[in-house]
Amino acid sequence: MTTVPMRTAPPAVPLRTGPAIAVLLVSAFVVVLNETAMGVSIPHIMDDFGVSAASAQWLTTAFMLTMAVVIPITGVLLQRFSLRRNFFTAMGLFAAGTAIAAFAPEFEVLLAARIVQAMGTAIMLPMLFTTVMQLVKPEHRGRTMGLVTIVTAAAPALGPTVSGVIVSSLGWRWVFIIVLPIAVLAIVAGAVWLRNVTPTMLARFDVLSVLMSAVGFSALIYGLASIGEQAEREGGLPSWIPIFVGVVVLTGLVARQLALRDTDRVLLDVRVFADRLFTMSTITIVIVSIALFGSLILLPLYIQQVLGEPAYVAGLMLLPGGVLSGVLAPFVGMAYDKVGPRTLIFPGAIIVTGAMAAFSTLGTDTPVWLVIGMHMLLSVGAAMMMTPLMTTALGAVTPKLYAHASAIVNTLQQVSGAAGTALFITLFTVAATAATASTGENPLTALAGGVGTAFGVGAVISAAGIILALFLRKPPAPTMPAEADQKEVAV
Repeated sequence: MTTVPMRTAPPAVPLRTGPAIAVLLVSAFVVVLNETAMGVSIPHIMDDFGVSAASAQWLTTAFMLTMAVVIPITGVLLQRFSLRRNFFTAMGLFAAGTAIAAFAPEFEVLLAARIVQAMGTAIMLPMLFTTVMQLVKPEHRGRTMGLVTIVTAAAPALGPTVSGVIVSSLGWRWVFIIVLPIAVLAIVAGAVWLRNVTPTMLARFDVLSVLMSAVGFSALIYGLASIGEQAEREGGLPSWIPIFVGVVVLTGLVARQLALRDTDRVLLDVRVFADRLFTMSTITIVIVSIALFGSLILLPLYIQQVLGEPAYVAGLMLLPGGVLSGVLAPFVGMAYDKVGPRTLIFPGAIIVTGAMAAFSTLGTDTPVWLVIGMHMLLSVGAAMMMTPLMTTALGAVTPKLYAHASAIVNTLQQVSGAAGTALFITLFTVAATAATASTGENPLTALAGGVGTAFGVGAVISAAGIILALFLRKPPAPTMPAEADQKEVAV
């Protein structure tokens, strides 16, 4: 085993970290807001470019697949390159993609623009988490991660609502036109206030690992995403084929990472799973993500197809829950610093499970206010869980593994999101179809029954989080990077 010098940040690491984190928070909020803004625009894009719904959905699918390919390599990017370079790369890609999308002359150009946007988004999110862990002292991480949760919870909820208002009044291109100057201002703010305040180290890309990661994660997510589509229609590539390919390739990826564990070419350092606290926190994050992503895709369908409300009403109905989650996040973060994770995650898991069980009772005549209330309850439970879980998971590993841990957690969130979407849509479609075929139920009643079945299974899955929460504790405070001995690192 040899050692190589670690390239460190300037001595001023502990100084004025607030502006750096603020710039990253605002920038991440913009890119995540844009990530979820596409759904409402799709019918208008179909009309303008004359494409089918299946083709238009690739604007979302391609974004998700790109995220799955790029996020795993951010562990190396964040170690090898400076904070400023990674920031300008992320926001530069996002701004370029936004500009191309705003003036795209044809659908294929718009699709390429969304891929470019996704590349920037994929770098920005792990960079935000990693920077917080590197710069913020352990006793203050909860409140800061609470602010990060505003980005990951409130922005996705606001996206469809904001997009719906813009599309209805100005057209879909304005979703990008309005975002573009904000992205440019974020780049200017980064040039003024962002400093290289995080350490770097020698890290190299292993080409085979990158290829295996790209093939494995994209195949797995594509297969999971196609399950829901195949539940609605016949034909196409069977979902099990890409899922099988993804699992086999990812198994090989894990074996290769273990073989490279003592070199500077490791892509995703899977040794983070040797820490029981990281593993249990990450599993709980996956469980919560399945529930949240599943509900995020199924509730709008229920509101529109069963209750008969238009799309913009569906967006407005989900808005209070998203806003509430964002408002609660900083307070949950401050509570975490005082009482630790278990006191928050355990009741949060009970609330999430209860909300999912409540959703399983939805019918054709459920009042709108009750649906909003149930979603707000779900948002409260999720807010009580996500900030403590992310802080606990990342805080459980040593500082030199923060970048890898962040990349792994963010990647698994993408995978669990695809799994949650596939599971809920499949259960919804199969149950509704079976009810119509076997009993001849009214179509609306059958659809409501399908929704109930999906949420009922979601409640069972969420209940596992209650059990896991009992074993979580606050991770011990590590030596901060600025204080640690950073003269050399084993490779």
